[in-house]
Amino acid sequence: MSSKKSTYIDRRDDVSPKEGEREYGDVTFADPTNKKYPVDTPEHVRAAWSYIHHKDNAARYDADEVETIKGRIRRAAKQHGVELRDE
Repeated sequence: MSSKKSTYIDRRDDVSPKEGEREYGDVTFADPTNKKYPVDTPEHVRAAWSYIHHKDNAARYDADEVETIKGRIRRAAKQHGVELRDE
């Protein structure tokens, strides 16, 4: 693994991106590859932040992918005026 931070998230075998798209529609996701963690509303931003802090959810990603997802959630939170707490 390189030390360069990547913004790419690998495709996960345990999820179907079509399911996320079907459930949430054409929205912005913090993990757009797998259509996980929608961040299109303040409620979704708060939920995404909570879920990515669950150890079992974060464990499905490499550490740099988790940081990428958290960064995208933070940016969406700022856009939606949502204050996030580190969990």
